[in-house]
Amino acid sequence: MGKVEIYVLSGFLGSGKTTLLKRLLQNEKEQNRKVAVMMNELGKVSIDSNAIEEDVPLKELLNGCICCTIQDELEAQLQGLLLDEKPDVIYIETTGAAHPVEVLDAVLSPLFADKLDVKGIVSVVDGARWVERKKLSPQVQQLLIEQVRHADLLLVNKTDELTPSEQANISLEIQSLNMHARLILTNYSKVSLKEIRSINAGSKNEVQKSHVAADLNLSTFVYRFQHSINQSKFEDFLRALPDSIYRIKGYVKFTQSQYPTLFQFSYGMPLYMQEYMNLPLNLVFIGEGIQWREIEEQLALLEKER
Repeated sequence: MGKVEIYVLSGFLGSGKTTLLKRLLQNEKEQNRKVAVMMNELGKVSIDSNAIEEDVPLKELLNGCICCTIQDELEAQLQGLLLDEKPDVIYIETTGAAHPVEVLDAVLSPLFADKLDVKGIVSVVDGARWVERKKLSPQVQQLLIEQVRHADLLLVNKTDELTPSEQANISLEIQSLNMHARLILTNYSKVSLKEIRSINAGSKNEVQKSHVAADLNLSTFVYRFQHSINQSKFEDFLRALPDSIYRIKGYVKFTQSQYPTLFQFSYGMPLYMQEYMNLPLNLVFIGEGIQWREIEEQLALLEKER
């Protein structure tokens, strides 16, 4: 079986994510692809799950955000979907408060990251809210910018509420924040499945082969260790990493240990936790503008020099 495609639907509250999801599910059904959905809502009661037809496998994550408070629940639910449903594609609709980096970090568990093909992040922007964003709190303004900056496809929605001049200004402002992503002006989140499938996330969890760093946006990479490695040389590798690697997590087996070590790395700080069972030696990276081929070569060298 091939890897399961993952699409993350991002965007602030009320931007049109659920409307987009309904359209995509209908299109996937017409293509006879097996699709599953994960929906995350901050409240204790699901608001949007009735938008999903009963024949579509659905996992709901309530009363918390997948990028912080309920990561463990997300991992268990996602693993359940992969094992029980064996879908071709999973759409993950995030809360409006979710940060794209944190969402990817939550989704890519080292236990099954090598079975996923993260195709990209689709961010839906409410055009009218963007025009009025200066009236929002600084934190919300920054979140809107981050959701734009890390997207692979940008939908500026509800454009029928905007003048032609406002549409032109929004397009310029958003493209200046993210030149990498395609921008489409929409109403009622109308976009074809072909547009979604064509997003170029640089094969997020595969090695970059032909892109130069300037072409890359937020992307992920999974390395699968075949052997144990020297811990001090691994720490030398970490110290030399660029600042634009935001997260690393996974299982590493050091030469002096019988079992793997759970390793996490965030904002330059490493954390080690000894495990007492054999686990898949997958290491998941999330970064921006990274040449993953070079990282892969450095890790392969660590395995040779053990």
